[in-house]
Amino acid sequence: MSARVLVVDDTPINVKLLEARLSAEYFDVISASNGREALEICEQNRCDIVLLDAMMPGMDGFEVCRKLKSQPSTVHIPIVMVTALDQPSDRLRGLDAGADDFLTKPVDDMALIARVRSLVRLKAVTDELRTRVIASREFGLEDALVSATAETGQNARVFIIEDRPATAERLAAALAIYHHVDWEADPQQALARAALQNYDVILVNLDIGGFDGLRLCGQLRAFESTRNAIVLMMARAEDKERILRGLDIGMNDYLLRPVDRNELVARVRTQMRRKRFADRLRDSVQASLELAVIDSLTGLHNRRFLDARLGAAFEAPTLGTRPLVLLMLDLDHFKTVNDQFGHDAGDEVLKECANRIRSQTRGIDIVARFGGEEIVIIVPDATSEAAEVMAERIREEIEHQPFLVNGARQSVDVTVSIGVAARLPSDQTPGDLLRRADQALYQAKEAGRNRVVAAAA
Repeated sequence: MSARVLVVDDTPINVKLLEARLSAEYFDVISASNGREALEICEQNRCDIVLLDAMMPGMDGFEVCRKLKSQPSTVHIPIVMVTALDQPSDRLRGLDAGADDFLTKPVDDMALIARVRSLVRLKAVTDELRTRVIASREFGLEDALVSATAETGQNARVFIIEDRPATAERLAAALAIYHHVDWEADPQQALARAALQNYDVILVNLDIGGFDGLRLCGQLRAFESTRNAIVLMMARAEDKERILRGLDIGMNDYLLRPVDRNELVARVRTQMRRKRFADRLRDSVQASLELAVIDSLTGLHNRRFLDARLGAAFEAPTLGTRPLVLLMLDLDHFKTVNDQFGHDAGDEVLKECANRIRSQTRGIDIVARFGGEEIVIIVPDATSEAAEVMAERIREEIEHQPFLVNGARQSVDVTVSIGVAARLPSDQTPGDLLRRADQALYQAKEAGRNRVVAAAA
């Protein structure tokens, strides 16, 4: 996939070399010669990934990286530090600053392109989530971008798949300071445990005896229960082709043997921050979707959702001829509850009423708050007689036990009137069906309330 790559380097020849390599793979390349220019480009959302030189006059790459990773507007942008520095301490410094990877010059073309492609794929998913989160801020939720930026990357559940006990124990000891760690030597047992334990991070030895470690990684990515886990490969430096293949099929990162203790801790922390960032965005999107279709007081679906589902039931060819019954419910004398016990008590009654109604409906039924104290239930694939039986169960469930209100200090008797209408061949729109259910409800009210009335066929 193509992407916009920002190359940050104060040496023009280095920029030209990287630009040539990336352009040959159809990436769009823009450049910056200093840290401040790079920050400005990123804040304007003009790039998808940053290739950042560590040693620059003024603001060095480490400081640029820290600034980008501390801002909600730029924390999601992947950063690969590309530098002549080749000491483990330099690599660790870059990872501690928040870099997603650290490549040493002269950069291997295959490694560079594989890493850029891998990080761009991850960012594409994050971008979609960010767009939805930003669009949903009107619902007043906690700003997921701000909270995710403060993530520490600690307290993860880590699983090490390694058949050499001494190595596994050394890795576990390094990680156990910050995380909860398990390990397993047998690949088949490891797959079974990973499927059940909901691990955040899984480290896999690609050279595990008697098994294709890369295939093991692929199986972890394929299983539903481990699909969203971070998978880190551990391999020898000469096993470059398998490492690149692993990145290409969706593994998150890799560590070269012998694994440096500090680099291990830093890479797990970096990956966990990225994972939790995406998880928080995903949770925020889900919450905003629920707010868009759920009534905040009762937890039932709202009128918008009801209209959409009824519309689909009439418009979709496969649904238009299937049996469909509508129940319209209205709490009797509800104004009296509000007047005598207060509006907070009225809210308590509505919430408990919603719970009782749900307890008498099927999983495929749609229960929605129509407005005020009116509730509508869509009952698909049911006869009018079966729906009337359901309506009677609901009426009895609401009537048979008083509702506790005002901190359970008081109780109030509540009843409900219900109108039932089955879809007729002459019904052209949802409004036709709603109108007949409303008429049946009106008849139930006129007949004395606390009863079920079915509309005439």
